[in-house]
Amino acid sequence: MLPRFVGRLGVADAVTIANAALGFVAIVIAFVDIALAARLILLAAIADGLDGILARRYGGTDAGPYLDSLADVASFAVAPAVLAFVVVTDGLEIGFDAVTSELLLVTAICALFVASAVTRLGMYTAYDISGNYTEGVQTTLAATVLGAAILAGESEPWLVLAVTGAFCYLMVSRIQYPDLLARDAGIMGIVHALAILIPDFAGRTFPYALLTLGIAYMLLSPWFYWGDRERRAEPELHGNA
Repeated sequence: MLPRFVGRLGVADAVTIANAALGFVAIVIAFVDIALAARLILLAAIADGLDGILARRYGGTDAGPYLDSLADVASFAVAPAVLAFVVVTDGLEIGFDAVTSELLLVTAICALFVASAVTRLGMYTAYDISGNYTEGVQTTLAATVLGAAILAGESEPWLVLAVTGAFCYLMVSRIQYPDLLARDAGIMGIVHALAILIPDFAGRTFPYALLTLGIAYMLLSPWFYWGDRERRAEPELHGNA
């Protein structure tokens, strides 16, 4: 007897499910090789964009939006929170032989990150998935910024903890972020891929470039996104929850 999903799920759904698996592997690897874990999260972000492209090309399924949000919980909620937890506890040399105030603080902020990301994903699926903008920083963007910062060597523990805490609010804020046009998403995707493949090239150029692009979009696009003028002439890329 064939599994229940045979004939019901498409190629885009398979990529979405792979995204979830990458998130789990990143969580496990984080305790051994933090840079590799960051690269896996960035790879999951590429898979998150690819499944949207495949869905538009080959057609989606009724299960697709639900699978997308479920996969994003693993890759862009739990996994980046674990990365932040490992970076901060290792950097501050916080031991696990006793419950200290520092350990409680780090755990609370990382747990709040997961809670905010899950809340945002649910709100996105219910209210934002069919529009050309979304409210709150995308979980994919939050995970990308954290992953790129780690690969760029910008992993001072208190800075990582502060950024993680800031995302706890930004992900559930009412700030409106426009969906990227296909051209802009393509440029971002190329830099994204190079940051994964050759993170140490030329003084970590590509992780720094990805980090810069991510922060620029996060800070400027709600007010100054140049693509708004071209939105009617070029198709948008959705799926960045």
